[in-house]
Amino acid sequence: MSKPKTDNASLSATTQIPQNEHPAKLSQYTGLEHLPAAARFPSVVNPLSIRVQDGTDGTFPAFLHLPENYQNQQSTAAILLSGAGGGVVGPSSIYLSMADKLASLQHGLPVLRMDYRFPARNKCCVPDVLAAMDYLQAQHNVKRFVLIGWSFGGAPVFTVGGQDSRVVGCATVASQTAETEGIRAIGRRSVPVLLLHGTGDRILSSQCSERLYNMYGSKGQRKAHYFDGDDHALTRNSAEAEKMLCEFITGIAGLKLESVEREMVNRSLVDEGDKTEAMKRGGDLRGAESIE
Repeated sequence: MSKPKTDNASLSATTQIPQNEHPAKLSQYTGLEHLPAAARFPSVVNPLSIRVQDGTDGTFPAFLHLPENYQNQQSTAAILLSGAGGGVVGPSSIYLSMADKLASLQHGLPVLRMDYRFPARNKCCVPDVLAAMDYLQAQHNVKRFVLIGWSFGGAPVFTVGGQDSRVVGCATVASQTAETEGIRAIGRRSVPVLLLHGTGDRILSSQCSERLYNMYGSKGQRKAHYFDGDDHALTRNSAEAEKMLCEFITGIAGLKLESVEREMVNRSLVDEGDKTEAMKRGGDLRGAESIE
């Protein structure tokens, strides 16, 4: 593993929320429901504003990907969380591709791409994630959740996963270590964890994922994979990262993929030239986040 280029362990905000700061609206993300390459895939996307019952500015925007003619038959769903700037498309825009593919399987899964009301503030983001889980349980009878987080997103992933038994799997891309103590409880419950990181990450060192791997403990199922020389958004290896995350989610959901479905899952729907542009449109490069 190459020498890390940063000692940073956190992108969490430490200042008070400015009075003029308000949550993003769905209207900011027009045109990001589907990728063009997913037009032929049998799934639907429902744009949502999900309410959080913990104070003012009580909604956040999200996109729920569902199989066609979905009848609430799946007990497992995936929730995809972005970084310190919020956003809805993920590192190298892989969340768009993952959600379309996972919802299009023969036994497709509900997948929620969600923003935060106040990004980088874990005390606000945790209630957002819990509200998303409550919504999916109430509206679609989902009882098991796989949480995926990029960068700062590791904080709400491991905080919620450490306190809520409905979480049955956690995965991160280039996670921070601040506010991630919940991974210890996740390890004690033997909840599977997958940690992905680029060794050339200039925003959060790959040592962050090394530390998380050790914090998890040796009782359960933990895996860390390091992409040599890659950056914070895994731009060189995003297709491989996406494949690993899809396999992680479907494995926890207990899905057995046919060869045609496996081939589909292994193929990214994001064009190489669109990775960064979609992240800008999707809000994922606001704040402290970067592809460096």
